[in-house]
Amino acid sequence: MNVRDKIMKAKGFQIFITSLIGIIFGFVVASIIIALIGVSPLKAYRELFMGAFGSVQNFSFTLMRFIPLALTGLAVTFAFRGGMFNIGAEGQLYVSALAATWIAVSITGLPSVLHITLAVLSGAAAAAIFAFIPGYLKATRNFNEILVTILLNYIGINLVGLALNTFLMAPNQRIPWSARIAESAMIPKVMAGSPLHIGVFLVFILAIIVYYIFWHTTWGYEIRTVGANPDAASYGGINVKGVMILTMVLSGVLASFAGSLEILGAQHRLQAGFLVNYGYYGIPVALLGGLNPFGTLLAAFFFGALFNGAVAMQAATGIPVSIVGMVQALAIFGVIGITGVRQVYVSSKAFRRREISHD
Repeated sequence: MNVRDKIMKAKGFQIFITSLIGIIFGFVVASIIIALIGVSPLKAYRELFMGAFGSVQNFSFTLMRFIPLALTGLAVTFAFRGGMFNIGAEGQLYVSALAATWIAVSITGLPSVLHITLAVLSGAAAAAIFAFIPGYLKATRNFNEILVTILLNYIGINLVGLALNTFLMAPNQRIPWSARIAESAMIPKVMAGSPLHIGVFLVFILAIIVYYIFWHTTWGYEIRTVGANPDAASYGGINVKGVMILTMVLSGVLASFAGSLEILGAQHRLQAGFLVNYGYYGIPVALLGGLNPFGTLLAAFFFGALFNGAVAMQAATGIPVSIVGMVQALAIFGVIGITGVRQVYVSSKAFRRREISHD
């Protein structure tokens, strides 16, 4: 087998091609809708592209959108690979932001590296506790983790609202937001004048770590085995309950970085609705990325570009921003369709081989 054949058969390459075809499908179908509105699809997509990548500033804001999308996508991917459906990334990133803000506001005088680390770890601990609850209930009591995580989302969001109207509200303010965090807790920018902070590098580091865990460690093999067949994993001597709980907890930790980095690196104060629905967006990001860490980064970048470019497209052409949601949904449908067709093809090919061997 030559190098070209190895690349073509690599699972990561197949996921990339599948996602790319799904994205193209989404744009093609959406262009028909745009044309029916009376706007040139080429003009609309040009404005979308320029809004996302037309300048260093625009590209920086696209990457700012990319960071929380990638982190929640990695969180969902991690849980899904272990057979756990973490729909609670929204609540987990909210409680993480709450804990990180409290540390960043209430403590002063620490060195910057220590202050940032303490705030991020506090957020991770809060999210881990929030994720432990559905993981434990699923593993030990067989509670539906989808229902539990959705309910916990409301608790997490309302905990933030409660804090912002009580102990965390900025002094002498009636607006429900926190005081500005201490400068020592602010994540440095990539370069002067740019809104992009160095937390973007953590996203790529975490994706590499997740990939390494899944495909190069015994623990990653156990996670994937439990996700594929818990009964077989238990028969093979794997502590299924322990793996399920730990998988959900670490998924929550990954989601936590979305909330803490947004506060410490971008907004610098906590307010209600500071990052609306980004926990839920992690689900389509993970699906479009084929539940692969690197595919998830690609999907998150695609979503970030759409979100950032949509405003410029609407301003220039009058096309509603909701068309972006249509492109995203169509892309996911395309990926699901392509994956389904490929699975049918592989199954039918295997069936024909068995028939030939029997003959």
